[in-house]
Amino acid sequence: MSGHSKWATTKHKKAAIDAKRGKLFAKLIKNIEIAARTGGGDPDGNPTLYDAIVKAKKSSVPADNISRAVKRGSGEEAGAANYETIVYEGYAPAGVGIIIECLTDNRNRAAAEVRSTLTKGGGSLAQNGSVSFNFERKGQIVVPAEGTDYDTVFDKAAEAGAEDVEDNGESFTVLTGPSDMVTVRKALQDAGIDYDSADLVLNPKSEVSLDLDSARKVSKLIDNLDDLDDVQEIYSNWTAPDDVLAQLDEE
Repeated sequence: MSGHSKWATTKHKKAAIDAKRGKLFAKLIKNIEIAARTGGGDPDGNPTLYDAIVKAKKSSVPADNISRAVKRGSGEEAGAANYETIVYEGYAPAGVGIIIECLTDNRNRAAAEVRSTLTKGGGSLAQNGSVSFNFERKGQIVVPAEGTDYDTVFDKAAEAGAEDVEDNGESFTVLTGPSDMVTVRKALQDAGIDYDSADLVLNPKSEVSLDLDSARKVSKLIDNLDDLDDVQEIYSNWTAPDDVLAQLDEE
């Protein structure tokens, strides 16, 4: 396991640039509905639902919206959409690989919008497997730095089987194997350590470093994809030097 590093800080800055908050509530509500549908409406017996609810609360989603989403997903209340998960692979400018996870009730609409957005942004759809081979599934727990310290988080996470802990300044990112995420999350909670989110994510095995012009194009494309109603998560393998990331952050 590794500690604080310039690389970790760079990845954190890139993640902040990739993140788009415009339709966050709708995406969080979708996650809750799907989790309740697949694992039941009791968060104590459904860790995926538990984490989806915590993430929504941390993002200030109203409690009533959360409750109704659980009821719709579990069948206690009518009105649940018949969402299906669709994963698209593609390329952005400069050969950057992108994986786009959708939750949609209209497969044709999702496919058309993703394809059109990629094309307009200088990218293209790719064959299944041509991009995903460079990504691996990981558990990711984000812990706010306020109220704790790196050494405490590192020690408790390591004892529970975490693979890595990154110091991003305002938060710590705990990385785990997919099957270890809930165990590590519970260990942190038992130690009195709060967390903002716990998700299964796709991390790139290798990354493409971009100059400012290419980084602008890729970042804009990711923003436009994230604006699509059906798009739930976007993963990419781009990075950039600190000065480029700082410039993007200012823009």
